[in-house]
Amino acid sequence: MKKTIIGIAVVAIIAVIIVVAVMFLGKKEDKPNIQTGVKIQTVEDMQKTLNDINTKLQDKLPSLEVREVDITDEMSVTAMTGLKSKTNVEAVVASEPFMSSQAFSAVMVKVSDNANIEEMKQEMLNNIDVRKWICVSAEKVWVTNYGNVIFLVMSSEEWGKPVYDEFKAAVGGTVGKELERTEPI
Repeated sequence: MKKTIIGIAVVAIIAVIIVVAVMFLGKKEDKPNIQTGVKIQTVEDMQKTLNDINTKLQDKLPSLEVREVDITDEMSVTAMTGLKSKTNVEAVVASEPFMSSQAFSAVMVKVSDNANIEEMKQEMLNNIDVRKWICVSAEKVWVTNYGNVIFLVMSSEEWGKPVYDEFKAAVGGTVGKELERTEPI
């Protein structure tokens, strides 16, 4: 009887050790927190993301204003995004300089779930007016998406590329197809 109790106790101890070992082996190693992305579903989320990027890069960028674009105004949507129609556009938030003589614009466009994001990104890349400012023009345009939010930035390499890279970092690098266009000098 004593041998049976000892045998059961040994089996129970081994089972506990195995369970504990599996728990520790299955647990992810504590690493520095690599950002896995942000929630971008509302205008407020879009504004926060752009404000965070602007704050992080404030030493490299001009003074910027983040604002919601009125999507009922099709001309404003087209001017800010390059999209010829506001169909499938749910929200637009833009980050642009207080002084309009600086060629910089970052735009986030939330689109409906049934939108063809790749077609919309290509349309934005092809149609955005890099010369929309009176005396300056953007040298380069970058476009990508994070889920159903399209991100476009146009400016010089010096200003635009860090903003584009910071957007990708903010969403944990989980972006869609990346597009870019360089303007002839």
